[in-house]
Amino acid sequence: MSRRREHVPTRPTWRCRACGIAWPCSAAKLRLLGEYRHDQAALTVYLATLLAEAAEQLARLDPGVDPAGLADRFITWARARG
Repeated sequence: MSRRREHVPTRPTWRCRACGIAWPCSAAKLRLLGEYRHDQAALTVYLATLLAEAAEQLARLDPGVDPAGLADRFITWARARG
């Protein structure tokens, strides 16, 4: 029986454990949007918390990490459309 790998971040690199790309990957975004479909504010708070953690860890690995790029990566995609 094969176990499906979850699309969760590996720390401190913030790469997806399942597919290896920058987290949140597309699969993680879809899962999060589904989980928080009735509570956009909670999703934003959760992502902002992860952003703060990732920014600290990634800055240790690469002092030139772009904070604006991280905000796009972690939060902007999840904003309500319309």
